Amino acid sequence: MNSRYKQNAAVERLIEVFGNWLSHRREIREIRGLDSGDFARIAQELRVMPDELDLFVRQGSHAIDALPRLLQALGIDEKALARAEPMVLRDMNRVCAACRQKRQCNRVLDAGTSVGNYADYCPNASTIDALEQNEK
Repeated sequence: MNSRYKQNAAVERLIEVFGNWLSHRREIREIRGLDSGDFARIAQELRVMPDELDLFVRQGSHAIDALPRLLQALGIDEKALARAEPMVLRDMNRVCAACRQKRQCNRVLDAGTSVGNYADYCPNASTIDALEQNEK
């Protein structure tokens, strides 16, 4: 791969990241433009508290990207879990969206060492452990 190609790829990635950031900022402004009653109604429809919804909006659309990757790394079938225990998966998504360990989680997932390490940082660890116990 030549250096010009690497440079173009880096610039394209930077443009994509910046575009995603701008889009996310617009979404936040739109949500913040709702009055508190509308915001509370949306939260109620989603069955979350308004402060949780606010957190989820601030976290952005990729807030739960790590959960499917982690489940796959651990050999847990997300689709089967969604069929058998939809509320458990929903709660796991909520916990993942609020997690403050995303960088560590992504590093461990990228390194392929989640199996031995997720319990050290993942707030869903006890739920995952319970799921694994139920499979046995």
